[in-house]
Amino acid sequence: MSSVVVVTGSAGLIGSESVRHFAGLGMDVVGVDNDMRGYFFGSDGSTKWNLDRLKKEVGDRYTHHDLDIRDRDGLNKLFAKLGRDVALIIHAAAQPSHDWAAREPFTDFDVNAVGTLNMLEAVRQHCPDAPFIFTSTNKVYGDTPNRLPLIEQETRYELPTDHQWFGGITEDMSIDQTLHSVFGASKVAADVMVQEYGRYFDMPTAVMRGGTLTGPGHSAAELHGFLAYVMRCVMEQRVYHIYGYKGKMVRDAIHSHDLVSAFEAFYRAPRVAEVYNMGGGRFSNCSHIEAFKIAEEITGLEARTDYVDQARTGDHQWWVSSTARFEEHFPDWRMTYDVPAILREMYEANQDLWKA
Repeated sequence: MSSVVVVTGSAGLIGSESVRHFAGLGMDVVGVDNDMRGYFFGSDGSTKWNLDRLKKEVGDRYTHHDLDIRDRDGLNKLFAKLGRDVALIIHAAAQPSHDWAAREPFTDFDVNAVGTLNMLEAVRQHCPDAPFIFTSTNKVYGDTPNRLPLIEQETRYELPTDHQWFGGITEDMSIDQTLHSVFGASKVAADVMVQEYGRYFDMPTAVMRGGTLTGPGHSAAELHGFLAYVMRCVMEQRVYHIYGYKGKMVRDAIHSHDLVSAFEAFYRAPRVAEVYNMGGGRFSNCSHIEAFKIAEEITGLEARTDYVDQARTGDHQWWVSSTARFEEHFPDWRMTYDVPAILREMYEANQDLWKA
């Protein structure tokens, strides 16, 4: 019986949660991670601390490979060795920042698009029946959500209650003819390729288009990790730069635990070439203003913010995902963390790391 789970980006937020979760089910986990986050975001972004913690916690159930997903031959050798023992692939390695992507477009595309193709082809050659889960992004929809008829409220922007997407944006939104950011475009290429390998080669693939993915395992840096960086700034009394939309832009947030439990649901009942919007939905969302208010209440500290009246290129003014399609396919799956619970856990988990 195959029982190996391969996780790329295994020291990152979603990767490390996946390692712990599937090792906890008694499976052997093979991790692929070369700490590119340290290259992207400097010491704030490095995942080395998380990898050290992971090795201690998971022990022999975890095998680490300091391998770059751009290394086609290296990946092929790894999958040739593992072969049909592979039961599941979770592909979470990525360059995740739209600001950063514009600095090095080749690196961004090689990691996000070509790296994903390298993974898909290695899996097709050596373990094509194993479910392949890809963490995509809501940025594949570009800035199309910004054309919605948003209403400005005291602390947030909001959709009219009678709008078709008031309950959350579905997978029907077009990903075409829109400003994606360079990062969004590289993720579109990967997203579509994962769907294509599913349809064309009849492989069990799933594209999970994440809203704000979050949790205490986040290496919070200014360019990536919204809620974790909010909490880090309040705890360390750093100044947080809010870019545009009066700080009223809305994000939905899904805890890494809830996302990984969705991975398990798909693993147990895989389907071919599925696409799911996966975020906090109406259950778990906030604006920047609201996030700071909650963080202040939890920490007893005052947030230090600085407002820049220029939104980041392609940034979403309002994003709330609909998870209705996933829930229809996997009715037993439930979200358990909302924004206050997420921020409180981050506060408690980082007492030793983040100090003023």
